[in-house]
Amino acid sequence: MNDIYNDIYIYVIVALMPLSAGILVLQVNPYDALVLRGILGAVSATIYAILGAADVALTEALVGTLLAIMLYAVAVRSSLVMRLGVLKDELVEEKGERSFSKLIDDLRAIFGKRYMRLELIPYADVEDLQRALMEKEIHATCYRRAQVKQPLYLTETRVQRLYNILQSELSSPTTIVSYVRALDLEEKH
Repeated sequence: MNDIYNDIYIYVIVALMPLSAGILVLQVNPYDALVLRGILGAVSATIYAILGAADVALTEALVGTLLAIMLYAVAVRSSLVMRLGVLKDELVEEKGERSFSKLIDDLRAIFGKRYMRLELIPYADVEDLQRALMEKEIHATCYRRAQVKQPLYLTETRVQRLYNILQSELSSPTTIVSYVRALDLEEKH
């Protein structure tokens, strides 16, 4: 009976493994999932060390935790970027006109809820924007429609999920959102 009380800390540490794995699976925020993956690896390494497998513990700590976390961090960081092509002229707004920067702020808020960054990629003209969208350099374009008195922005995306997000959450009356398939873009040119 005394052995059970002496080894209770082992049972507690072993119980942390399925608990942290279960919480990891339920995470929505990828950055929280990275932290939990690190905890899971540290708990695993601790269990191996307690049970006398120092070589396995060291391998788990180095490869299973540190290397995996670094690779996951790079993958998460690079995959959660929405690249938006804009015209260079739009980035410099005239005095008193904030419609474009308000639209960009709205887009940042929409994608921020999904832990995504909005990266603005400037282009010289609309043809360059369309070419970049067709060649998959960017995920979407946003530019002012010519010959309209009040600002009206056209936002085109080639990614269905981004279109669904923008369609449901972008409530700007000055913006038209459309989904463009790659085949449609090729037919235009």
